[in-house]
Amino acid sequence: MADRAIATGSGLGRLRFTMAGVVQGVGFRPFIHRLATELALSGFVGNTTEGVVAEVQGSPAALAQFRRRVNREAPPLAFITSITAQPVPPKPTADTGFQIVASHGRTAMRTLVSPDVATCAACLAELFSPTDRRYRHPFITCTNCGPRFTIIRELPYDRLTTTMADFPMCRLCAREYRDPDDRRFHAQPIACADCGPVLYYEGGGTRVEGVDAALAAAQRALAADLIVAVKGVGGYHLACRADSAVAVARLRERKTRAEKPFALLARDVTVARRLARIDMDEEQVLTGGSRPIVLLRRRPDAPLVDAVAPGNPLIGVMLPYTPVHHLLLAPVPGVDVAPPEILVMTSANVSDEPLCFTDADALTRLPHLADAVLTHDRPIHVPCDDSVVRVVDGRELPIRRSRGYAPLPVRIGRHLTPTLAVGSELKNTSCLIDGANAFCSAHIGDMGSLEALHAFERAVDQLTTIHDTEPEVLAADAHPGYQTRAWAERHGDGPDEPAVELVQHHHAHVVSLLAEHGRIGEPIIGVAFDGTGYGDDGTVWGGEILLLGEDSADYTRAGHLLPVDMTGGDAAVRNPCRTALAHLTAAGLPWDSELGPVRACEHRELVAVRAQLSSRAGTVRCSSMGRLFDAVASLLDVRHRIGYEAQAAIELEALAESGRATAGEDPACGRFTVDADGVLDHRPVIRGIADGMRDGIPPAELAYGFHVAVAMAVAEAAERLAGTTGVRLVGLTGGVFQNVLLARECRRRLEEAGLAVLTHCVVPPNDGGLALGQAVVAALRRTSPPVAAQNESEEFVRQPGPPREPGGRSAQGTTDQQS
Repeated sequence: MADRAIATGSGLGRLRFTMAGVVQGVGFRPFIHRLATELALSGFVGNTTEGVVAEVQGSPAALAQFRRRVNREAPPLAFITSITAQPVPPKPTADTGFQIVASHGRTAMRTLVSPDVATCAACLAELFSPTDRRYRHPFITCTNCGPRFTIIRELPYDRLTTTMADFPMCRLCAREYRDPDDRRFHAQPIACADCGPVLYYEGGGTRVEGVDAALAAAQRALAADLIVAVKGVGGYHLACRADSAVAVARLRERKTRAEKPFALLARDVTVARRLARIDMDEEQVLTGGSRPIVLLRRRPDAPLVDAVAPGNPLIGVMLPYTPVHHLLLAPVPGVDVAPPEILVMTSANVSDEPLCFTDADALTRLPHLADAVLTHDRPIHVPCDDSVVRVVDGRELPIRRSRGYAPLPVRIGRHLTPTLAVGSELKNTSCLIDGANAFCSAHIGDMGSLEALHAFERAVDQLTTIHDTEPEVLAADAHPGYQTRAWAERHGDGPDEPAVELVQHHHAHVVSLLAEHGRIGEPIIGVAFDGTGYGDDGTVWGGEILLLGEDSADYTRAGHLLPVDMTGGDAAVRNPCRTALAHLTAAGLPWDSELGPVRACEHRELVAVRAQLSSRAGTVRCSSMGRLFDAVASLLDVRHRIGYEAQAAIELEALAESGRATAGEDPACGRFTVDADGVLDHRPVIRGIADGMRDGIPPAELAYGFHVAVAMAVAEAAERLAGTTGVRLVGLTGGVFQNVLLARECRRRLEEAGLAVLTHCVVPPNDGGLALGQAVVAALRRTSPPVAAQNESEEFVRQPGPPREPGGRSAQGTTDQQS
């Protein structure tokens, strides 16, 4: 930054500040206006393609104070990633006052877009104040809250480039919009009952208009055990009473979702505490501006029917984040209907289908899912599902990164070739690298249908269009059967088309972890544990220890779980009992009838699986840690068949937690052996579990012992590698590390061995974070030479975090860069 401004004989100086980051649509220009006016500075501020630019003129002391306070006092939703200042010639002294000027440019944007943000406390106070002109207005918003990402059609972020363009402001809203001293100054979604979107209810063949009448109709429908579709900021939800067995059963039938837990919407933290045990860190995330679904420890007396989250000790809870949510859960004046305090709130789609977000789509899909709909006429331009997180040791562990977080970029620490990564087949997201920023899309879902492919294509188009970036490289998973790889190959490697780079699945996982911490190019021992990933040898990988050197675009497979012949492909995934039979065979154990997986299979199934394993016909070699967890879950009689991904592993973790208190220091199931080639041999553990079940050792102690045994094996393999290579950094990634017990045990043992540990806190460890790693690997291969990102600020360059409440810190807090 400039040490001093060019000064005139009168002692006045003038500086041109360029501020990048989340600085548009968050009240940044009025903040600059108020600050400059307070300091008696003249000049102007406006939006440009680079972010926000301000020219300020005044005394050197006032300019220095301005520079310090911009950092310290920025609006709550702003996140400044860089500030530059250049001295410019001062204007004549007659140039007084400070102005906000019109936005400039409709081309390549280097500013960042704010995520959608939960209704702030100031707007909530007005929403329920009978004397306020926005009393019970379901679209109340200001510069500190409301929809952002989901209503933006293009940048810069102005009302005419959002879906609010069709709602002309009334006289009073226009006056607030133009008043620099008003909280709604240049709040692009500003509206009131006279000029804003309209809320209405449709059900039983009738349409109910008027805010309170529509809300009362929705509350009556919910009280009658009906399913009501509710239009949110990023798509439609299906809502029903969480204490009604009839309503929840009907919802499961219509969504064809037999067992996977439903998310819950609680009126406030007090109500949420009746559902789950909530610590201070979890409460901070629950109440923060992002308002994700937080996975919490369920109370045994929670006022829920078991079918909300059958057999699961965790429940996903979120708090209201739109005015419509707040109004739906509050009494309607003059109406004798008790409002709900807790609702099931799940996406309005059949399982495995994309999110329903357009009104046209709703007309086709919702009649088969909902009995009624509470909706409005403000279009959603970008679909955005709810985010899901766990809070581990005071930090967020993302499970699904979407609303409230997307489209904030990951600062990757290097300027790389423009690259688009198409992600994985499950939990799909895409990722666009533009300079030193990696923009991850909102959650798209599983690529199992034509509708999902269309949703993916919309997300890719939105990413590239809004950032006006033409990728030079397309990155895809190496799996030959993935739709995403096929899409990349159809759109690349031709004349005037991007080059296609295939990236090994677990390599991408490890690099995504490095990238989110800004440590690309740092040697690391990457422990990548998941369910399925296509290996370089054509087999199924998933229990991998990879060694990466200073070139993160390359890796060595330095260790792995002992492979086992697996039968039936996807059938093995859905039936942990079959996976357990394969592991029993690999361990040389007979299929005794007292063992759980043997009892769980019919005779014909046992015969078929035995024949496959004997002949190896229709089998595939598999080193997956995820499948090992499934096998152990079946051996311990936890789960033999699953209704949703990772169900057996989730229930095994819960059982292990219950056995922690009574388990001894040495694993009750025995230990893995780790050979000189880094192969983790699980057969002694499988034998120990089978023997333990016969000997009457409590399954909970065996489950806990299994987690400890895995952590011991990880620490032994990593410590041995560190000793031979000198690499002291270990990364834990892949979907298996959503298991908090395992992650903690691994971290503790690795740190006791003197090793540094990286875990995820920005993108998910599961396949939802895979596209980031794909993009970085592919870009590194095409960027020559890779150079460090230019530090555009002598003040700071930071990783953008989730929104924070006015006066509070970000829900995510600091990143894990010091781990």
